[in-house]
Amino acid sequence: MNVKFWDKKPVTKEPQKKKSFAREWGDAILFAVIAASLIRWATFEAYTIPTPSMEKSLLVGDFLFVSKLHYGPRTPMTPLQVPLTHQTIWGTNIPSYSDAIQLPSFRLPGFTDVERGDVVVFNFPPEEQHPADLRTNYIKRAVGLPGDSLSIRDMQVYINGKPMENPEGMQFKYFISTDNMLNEKFFLDRDITDVIRWQGGYIVDTSPEKAKELASLDFIKEAMLLKEIPGKGDPEVFPNVPSMYDWNKDNFGPLYIPQEGATMEINEKTLPLYQKVILQYEHNENAEVRDGKLFIDSREVNSYTFKQNYYFMMGDNRHNSLDSRYWGFVPADHIVGKAVMIWMSTDPNGGFLDKIRWSRIFNIID
Repeated sequence: MNVKFWDKKPVTKEPQKKKSFAREWGDAILFAVIAASLIRWATFEAYTIPTPSMEKSLLVGDFLFVSKLHYGPRTPMTPLQVPLTHQTIWGTNIPSYSDAIQLPSFRLPGFTDVERGDVVVFNFPPEEQHPADLRTNYIKRAVGLPGDSLSIRDMQVYINGKPMENPEGMQFKYFISTDNMLNEKFFLDRDITDVIRWQGGYIVDTSPEKAKELASLDFIKEAMLLKEIPGKGDPEVFPNVPSMYDWNKDNFGPLYIPQEGATMEINEKTLPLYQKVILQYEHNENAEVRDGKLFIDSREVNSYTFKQNYYFMMGDNRHNSLDSRYWGFVPADHIVGKAVMIWMSTDPNGGFLDKIRWSRIFNIID
């Protein structure tokens, strides 16, 4: 008796259906978007310099590569976002994200920590209308690190009592006194781009060396440095309490920069300095200040242990930079990356033939 368990049927392969032109392009675009998003998130991202706050180290019109690898890329805090956007969809004012889901931030291992003197891109901490990772990108130089005591005396930054090495090309405001009318070309020829006509002269942002050169000209009466005097408190300068801290942009501190794990005594003197950190950046859900006292979970606290590191950032154009002197510390989870190279530079004041600053292309950023 023959028992037939199964019949072996011949296998026939159906011809693979060729993708349509639209499908092929769609797959290619999807792959490109995913690849570009991963590269932008984890390795390098392109930025441009829109303001003169870092002159003359970085110029308006410089295009930079910012490394996420140095300090380590952050995991996304706002995952519901249109790829390759920041705050809005390209060319519109339509938000490119939804804050319905907010995740805790983690940082992957990087090559190094933020070092003093690094040029750093970070999310602007006081900007509360956007999630932390989508706040406006700022670029400044890291002058104070976690655990440092920082002070500024007569425009010179001191770290732990020792003067910090100043960046090359650092600028300040000067009043150029003259009876002559000086045209735009006069200043552009001397690489001075920020000029305000004032009674009896001009207010310019420039370096001490160039101010000295201007003062040597026969038709210049004086190049006077416009600096603040000690003891004259500025209400716009952090912590914005001139009656208690008579600090200004040229005379500031001493100020302790919070370090993760460090404990600070909280009293009427220290609370104005660290109130914003504790209430806004440390992710304390039930923290508040009432009658000049700090309460966490409805209990008054007299000391506080910081949960993350903080940094003090300043622009190299010291009298034309909105930086930590005005709004305080930069939390570690706001750090985006390190500016490493200028890949293109265009001069907004240049003509057709000299629009590109060829000498700046592929310059490494110090």
